[in-house]
Amino acid sequence: MRQPEAAAAWLRTTTAVRERAAELLARARRGDSEFFTIGDGSTLDDAAREVVQATQARYAWRPIPYHSRWRHFEAGGVDRSAELDRLLGDHATPRMRAQARIDLAVVSVLLDAGAGADWSYHESASDQRFSRSEGLAVASFHAFTAGLFSSDPDHPLQADAAGLRGLVADRLAQAFQVRADNPLVGLDGRVTLLRRLGEVLAEQPQVFGTEVQRPGGLFDMLIAPEGVEVPPTATVQVHDILTLLLESLSAIWPTGNYLHREPTALPGPGESGLALGDCWQHSGVGGDGHTKGWVPFHKLSQWLTYSLIEPFEWAGVKVEGLDALTGLPEYRNGGLLLDAGVIVPRDAALLARSWQVADEFIVEWRALTVALLDELAPLVRKHLGRDADAMPLACVLEGGTWAAGRATAERLRGGLPPLRIDSDGTVF
Repeated sequence: MRQPEAAAAWLRTTTAVRERAAELLARARRGDSEFFTIGDGSTLDDAAREVVQATQARYAWRPIPYHSRWRHFEAGGVDRSAELDRLLGDHATPRMRAQARIDLAVVSVLLDAGAGADWSYHESASDQRFSRSEGLAVASFHAFTAGLFSSDPDHPLQADAAGLRGLVADRLAQAFQVRADNPLVGLDGRVTLLRRLGEVLAEQPQVFGTEVQRPGGLFDMLIAPEGVEVPPTATVQVHDILTLLLESLSAIWPTGNYLHREPTALPGPGESGLALGDCWQHSGVGGDGHTKGWVPFHKLSQWLTYSLIEPFEWAGVKVEGLDALTGLPEYRNGGLLLDAGVIVPRDAALLARSWQVADEFIVEWRALTVALLDELAPLVRKHLGRDADAMPLACVLEGGTWAAGRATAERLRGGLPPLRIDSDGTVF
């Protein structure tokens, strides 16, 4: 029987994500799922061809980049990463640039939950309007460069503990152009998440900095302490980035999902214990001791990890083991699999009602998405004539599954996802 701390540590690994997802996929294929059946192999191949088509349309003549928040910062053909470099100035060292990019990526990803169909952001500099993920990215970029998340007017290009703890909904709403006729779903939840981030940063100076606590302290923790030169051969495992994020930031997630000190037949949320974050219960999942019944995803943490790969690489650090991360179980990837007939609801009415994130229907759909993305990726590579080294999962997603899911949703429902989830802005 796993001890609570060991169980929590295991549930924070992508090994656990994959194992529990594969368990629910095998169960559905046996016909034991209450909610879903799985289409035959032809449906998965059809989905792969949709992904290939999207990939060729987007990246026919250039390398496929990683699925990352930095793609959204490029919305409208504007190189906002270069703009951040310009604002940082010539005096900024690679470490300083990495820290600023990490700060930006962390706050932007935490703000990157579903925006809703009625919200958009107008960028005055380019005179372009952006919605959904791109809009949230562009809005968060300008909020960051304006110093919204910094407590120091002399150093606006950072997110620090004091600045985040002092964030109020009115200021974020103003920065994101939220009005009665431009509503943003889950605004209060996003503010709560960033304020919680500020609290966590302040509580862990050993990770995030002793003088000013910033997400960028992750670079120093993983690569080299402040004052120590970054080795020219510096490397980091991508799962080590994720592990540090999950260990240090788990308390920010207001899901109420905790691992109890005493195991039960099926652990339930409680008022104390070890915070698990994006980890949910499903009665069809086994496991021993404290891990029984839990299905982990860590979607936003993994999305953040994908988005931190480039800041580390741009600072000269080699990031290894990219395929340790899983596919992301959200609207676009999971929506593609529903729309392609790979994941099939037993009753069409299941897609017509609204669900909570914790409902077993949603937990299972997300798990099936993770497991099936691992089966989809080799098919996509085969059609494109690429191997896993040339096209890791991060590039399959970007090429890719996310874009194909969005295109399919646009074609079938004007961009809306195939199912409805009540969101507070902290999971999707």
